[in-house]
Amino acid sequence: MLKVLLSLSVPALSIILLTGCLSSPEGVEAIDGFDKQRYLGRWYEVARLDHSFERGLSNVTADYSIREDGGIRVINRGYSAEESAWQEAEGRAYFMEDEQRGHLKVSFFGPFYGSYIIFDMDKLDYQYAFVAGNSTDYLWLLARTPTIKPELREHFIERVGELGFSPGGLIFVDQAFYGPQALNGPQAPNQPQALNEPQAPNGPQAPNQPQGFNPQPAAAVN
Repeated sequence: MLKVLLSLSVPALSIILLTGCLSSPEGVEAIDGFDKQRYLGRWYEVARLDHSFERGLSNVTADYSIREDGGIRVINRGYSAEESAWQEAEGRAYFMEDEQRGHLKVSFFGPFYGSYIIFDMDKLDYQYAFVAGNSTDYLWLLARTPTIKPELREHFIERVGELGFSPGGLIFVDQAFYGPQALNGPQAPNQPQALNEPQAPNGPQAPNQPQGFNPQPAAAVN
């Protein structure tokens, strides 16, 4: 059964900062030339720094779509092996400046917002994004596919090390329910099916895996 938790978050617009801080870590600059429409859809969490609200979660995804008020709807999901259950949280995000700069504020609880800073990404095909919070304690690597090439992994580790993050603390997320190995491996019970979402691009799909959002024309950001 799906378990909804306001405290679950991933990068993919998924940072919960109880302090409501909207600043940036020193030296971390949001990208320019950002295209909101191309960012919509499903992203897989490939790597993160450890924090309490995602601790123990695997198979983490973030789905982005457009809200009626023009903001971005954020749905984060992850699987807890300890609880043998999926956890899910819904949040909302808005641009801090103009929509062509990758700095947003995101909230999963009331009026409290935290920074969501896209500081490096594949601007050509929108296949990966490096995301930070308000400090070097919050960091994610998101990708359109559950796994990435070794070259991208090395680039990520080198880049974040230069910016003062701790590469040694990175967790590379188990995406077994979504990767090729899922076709032959055990499946999580009661995986969510909701929202009639598209399959992950260009990759084999696990049976009964959660489906992504079906973005609306001017609406949808995983």
